[in-house]
Amino acid sequence: MSAAVSVFGPDFPFAYDDWLASAEGLGALKPSRFGTRVAVVGAGVSGMVTAYELMRLGLQPVLFEAGRMGGRLRSERFPNTNDVVAELGGMRFPESATTFNHYVSLTGLHTQPFPNPLTEAALSTVIDLSGETLYAENADDLPSIYKEVANAWQQALNEEASFKPLQEAIKNRDAAGIKALWDPLVYEWDDRTFYDFVSTSNAFKNLSFRHREIFGQVGFGTGGWDSDFRNTMLEILRVVLTACDDHQSLIVGGAEQLPRKLWQHEPENTAHWPAGTSLSSLHKGATRGAVTAITRANNNTFAVTDQYNSTESFDAVVVCCQSWLLTTSIKTDESLFSQQHWMALDRTSYMQSSKTFVMVDEAFWTKRDEKSGRYPMSMTLTDRLTRGTYLFDNGPDRPGVICLTYTWMADALKMLPLSAERRAELALSALEKIYPDLNIRRHIVGHPITVSWEDDENFLGAFKGALPGHYRYNRRMYTHFMQQDFPSSQTGIFLAGDDVSWTPGWAEGAVQTALNAVWGVLNHLGGETHTTNPGPGDQFEQLQPVQLPE
Repeated sequence: MSAAVSVFGPDFPFAYDDWLASAEGLGALKPSRFGTRVAVVGAGVSGMVTAYELMRLGLQPVLFEAGRMGGRLRSERFPNTNDVVAELGGMRFPESATTFNHYVSLTGLHTQPFPNPLTEAALSTVIDLSGETLYAENADDLPSIYKEVANAWQQALNEEASFKPLQEAIKNRDAAGIKALWDPLVYEWDDRTFYDFVSTSNAFKNLSFRHREIFGQVGFGTGGWDSDFRNTMLEILRVVLTACDDHQSLIVGGAEQLPRKLWQHEPENTAHWPAGTSLSSLHKGATRGAVTAITRANNNTFAVTDQYNSTESFDAVVVCCQSWLLTTSIKTDESLFSQQHWMALDRTSYMQSSKTFVMVDEAFWTKRDEKSGRYPMSMTLTDRLTRGTYLFDNGPDRPGVICLTYTWMADALKMLPLSAERRAELALSALEKIYPDLNIRRHIVGHPITVSWEDDENFLGAFKGALPGHYRYNRRMYTHFMQQDFPSSQTGIFLAGDDVSWTPGWAEGAVQTALNAVWGVLNHLGGETHTTNPGPGDQFEQLQPVQLPE
């Protein structure tokens, strides 16, 4: 059996999944440190993994959450149903996300293939561009120009990015081989946009503009990627190298179950705490509220103040919320971070995103039309207002769900001032032009559910989309857990979350940075990893990301 692609690097090729799976555990603290209180700001998947693993080490994590547990794993239940949900945040998770999937397995959640375009789970796909509508049940059903686009993308990756040998090194977990191929690309491509890569590659530059337009609208894997054209090509290359955009699954019943189940989970072999301890029991069933201030106390501990002006003392702090909140919502001592880190935090570039869902009486799209032999509605990619429309079959005799529109950046901003009802109406009007003989409206049950992540004061955007020239900022944030050379005024507070990771927008990045922070807290409090199971900080010197000159 050949090795599988995983999110092993490429910037920091450390095996987080192996570190988690070891019988030796993540490390050990001196008994005198058991019960030490650590503040964890944000109860999304990153905060929940951080708190869960700190609890297993024998520490007392204290979770603060300004809004709703789960962060951007938000599964909104349709009213008057048991578990029919709209996935407003993360909704598709790749097989390669092995560290994230460790917790999916741990909590007993079930998955099934996600209905991405041209996959078996989607049944069929419609591509509607420039007024032309194409129906396909597999890639071979598409006109030759689509094959030319797909071939050009693969050719460009292989010719310019050493794609095949790099991915083979990732499969084999060959850290030295990865760094030999990846590190030179960082030096060469830090200032290169995704669009520059596409438009100047030998594979694309001899093709028409129409080819590039199709690539932007339809893209690869999950659909169109033109909203990412402004971003650094390094970020896109990470995604495709580690197969984040391929072989994806959804979590049956909603992704928000994962952080909530970790909250309730009672781990075995936990240091210090008695059997049956969970994060919920440590918190007496509820997280703390919003954090409004983080300051350094006189005894080198941290004072964390909540929305009710209650202040508590902690020996360490892990900040898992959106990084901009440290300047917009949380009064944070400037001395807690270097000016270089403040620059990195404030320069983080976030992408906008909008989704609108409706529940329907049944998954009517699964029954072929007797006359045409086609499915009456399909996963739909279009240049119209909806951009991406996804269909979710919840099984026989149960309501289905349609994500009417999934948009990014400028397309998402078009929706921003509109009500859920107006968004749904615009989406339905656009879909009626693609499916003129289908009455979608007669199947809709209840009210639409929508989200604009940039309109939420606790998020201010969907996730980071690194711009050219931002590699140095990303490195500062990702490596912040390595604090051996920091002045004492800047130690003991750690950053985690997908916006700190190399793979923003993927839950795997949130989990990996959470584990970096866990190692950082362990080290800060005098603990150690087992010699046979070194952590990310123990292997940092040989695996560390490229450090570009300042």
